[in-house]
Amino acid sequence: MSIRCRMSEVASFLKAGTDGVFIKVYVQPRSGKNEIAGTHENSLKVRLAAPPVEGEANRECVRFISRLLGIPKSRVEIVQGLKSRHKTLFVHDHSLESVEKALIRSLEQAG
Repeated sequence: MSIRCRMSEVASFLKAGTDGVFIKVYVQPRSGKNEIAGTHENSLKVRLAAPPVEGEANRECVRFISRLLGIPKSRVEIVQGLKSRHKTLFVHDHSLESVEKALIRSLEQAG
């Protein structure tokens, strides 16, 4: 996983919700591998190997983000953009600080 995202940019695509955290994501399907590719229009840019057919890229996006954060995939849900590259994910039962720390830790390990 490669990263071209500065740590200060992490906060630009995260937003605290009532019982969790919203993550704005821009998905690029049919890539060679799953990876973070920086930011795109104030969203976390995610490249996925899965094609955008029959929900495959959506399922892979949830799996990838859950692995990145180190949480069960049942805690990550696409709440907006099921048929778009621009998606909003919701991480249930986590604080903004915990998601931010997990993302930063993952990005540092990848860098």
